[in-house]
Amino acid sequence: MRRTALVAAALLTAIAFAGCTSTGGSGSGSVGSSEVSVQPGTAGMADGAAPATVPNFAGDTSVSGRDVITTGSVSITVEDPIRAAHDAVTITEQADGRIDTRTENPGTDNQPASANLTLRIPTSALDHTLAELKKLGTVNYVSLSSADVTQQTVDLDARITSLHTSVDRLLDLMSKATTTTDLIAIEGALAQRQSELEGLTSQRTFLSDQIEYSTITLDLTAEGVVAPGAPGDFWGAIAAGWASLMAAGAGLLLALGYALPWLIVLGVLAVVVLLIVRGVRRRRRGTPSAKDSTPASPTPPDAPHDSPIV
Repeated sequence: MRRTALVAAALLTAIAFAGCTSTGGSGSGSVGSSEVSVQPGTAGMADGAAPATVPNFAGDTSVSGRDVITTGSVSITVEDPIRAAHDAVTITEQADGRIDTRTENPGTDNQPASANLTLRIPTSALDHTLAELKKLGTVNYVSLSSADVTQQTVDLDARITSLHTSVDRLLDLMSKATTTTDLIAIEGALAQRQSELEGLTSQRTFLSDQIEYSTITLDLTAEGVVAPGAPGDFWGAIAAGWASLMAAGAGLLLALGYALPWLIVLGVLAVVVLLIVRGVRRRRRGTPSAKDSTPASPTPPDAPHDSPIV
């Protein structure tokens, strides 16, 4: 009996140990399978769970985490610069951009038509917008430049946060001030901090606008106008001569208009100088000289002549 009991106990112990080992092995196998199946961006989706975040140790070389200001200039030759300027405005507005400046110069006999626009285009839509603008005509050149201002934005954000904290602390001290002297000192410090905070906030707002919207200068020009040829008949020569005469007369009138104010001023100065000179001369004539002012010595009367002795 004793031997039978010992054998039964040994069998129960072996079965229990085997069951524990099987349970532990299956658990560890599940964990290992879960780790292997984890893929960046797709793992951890079981039963509606949020996707697991897997760190990327390869390094991020994109500019999404940087603050970059993009500026550039584009020159395009088009058939009608005025109409092309309207099309450029439409393209920019469709990209949620805006127009800062716009200048249109209609064509004349002496110069071709042209237009100049300063476009503010969202940085995310810059490539697509430039591609649409290039379709307006023949591209002469495209120049783009970028400036990384991440350090400036980080510095401004840190200073703004520090000033916010300082202002809050001063407001708390002001509420607890018990004397007029302390209150005046706190108010002075608070005004200085708020002024600095407003200045830094303004700089940060301007910098954010420059980062969010790229600045592109667009030049639209037409083909050059060919100069008219020489007249082919007598009356054409007369007309050309008359036109040149009128142009010369207009140039002379323009030169006279520029010189007239100077001539008036110089004429007034000449009259003043002439009057002064005449006054000086009159004074000299009215004043007798030193030689003329010396009285002449009286002439002695003639001595009596002795009558001759007869």
